[in-house]
Amino acid sequence: MKIAIRVDVDTFRGTRRGVPSLLRTMDKHGVRAAYFFSVGPDNMGRNLWRLLKPTFLFKMLRTNAPGLYGMDILLMGTAWPGPAIGRRNEQVLRDCAAAGHEIGLHAWDHCKWQNRIASFSPELILKHLRLAYGEIERITGKPPICSASPGWKTTDAVLAAKETFHFRYNSDCRGSSIFRPVVDGKQLETPQIPLNMPTYDELLGRDGVTRENYNERLLATASPDGMNLLTIHAEAEGGICADLFDDFLSMAKARGIEICAPGDLLPQDISAIPSGSIRSGVLPGREGWMALQSE
Repeated sequence: MKIAIRVDVDTFRGTRRGVPSLLRTMDKHGVRAAYFFSVGPDNMGRNLWRLLKPTFLFKMLRTNAPGLYGMDILLMGTAWPGPAIGRRNEQVLRDCAAAGHEIGLHAWDHCKWQNRIASFSPELILKHLRLAYGEIERITGKPPICSASPGWKTTDAVLAAKETFHFRYNSDCRGSSIFRPVVDGKQLETPQIPLNMPTYDELLGRDGVTRENYNERLLATASPDGMNLLTIHAEAEGGICADLFDDFLSMAKARGIEICAPGDLLPQDISAIPSGSIRSGVLPGREGWMALQSE
C-alpha cells in the first residue's frame, strides 16, 4: 500500500519554522512529499471573523487552535499588513527543492482565496495564480510542477485557468480516485489527485480520537486497494504535532506502507486516466463548502 503526502504551507511561520522541521523529519525517514507554498502576504489573522460561525468556532476549540497555530498566526495581517511570505523565506523554498520534494503552488494570498474564491472573476483568478507561479519560479529557479487550491475551494473557472499553466497534476478537491475533470463539456488534460484521508483538525476530538490514538485511527482511513493521499500542514505537523508525524512515519514503515510524493501515484499514460467532475459540498469536521469529486 502507498500513502502519498502533500504539505500545505499556509503562513509565514509555517514556512519559516514548520517546513525546515518537516524537511528534517522526512530526511530522517528517507521519504519525499509535495510542498504547496503560499508566497504572497500572510493575512491569515483576517479569518477571525469566522469565529462567528459555530462550526468553525467548535473546530478551533476542539483542536486547541491557539496552541496548535500560535497567536502570531491567528493575528497575522490584522493590526498590521501581512508580511510577504516568499520574499522573506527564499532559502526555505530553495532548500525544499534541493531536497528533491515536489514544489507546488498553493496560493498568493491564502486567506483571500479561501474566503472569496467563489466570487473571483476569471481575470482575478489568473492574476493570483500568475503572481504565485512567478514568485515560486523566481525563488527556486524552476516553475512549480503542481498546484492545490487552499481549503479545497475550487470552481470550474479555477480549473480552466489552471490548464494554461500545464501543471503535472492538481490537487484541488476531496475524493477517492485520480481523474481528469470535465468542465463545460470539455475534458481537461491535467489530472486531479484528490485527498481521501482526513486532516489532523478534522479527525482530532471527534468520535473518540485523541492524540494517543490519532495515528492508529488515521492509518485506518487508508484504502488498502485504492489511492491514498494525506494532507499535512507545516503549521501543525511541522510544529506542535512534529512528534506525532514522526511516529506516523515510523508506524507506516513498520507496516510495510510506502510513503511517496503525489506525483508518484500517476500512471505513465495520462490519457488512460478516467474523466470525472467536481461539485460543491461539505464534509464532517470542516467548516464551509469545498470541492468534492462527483460519484
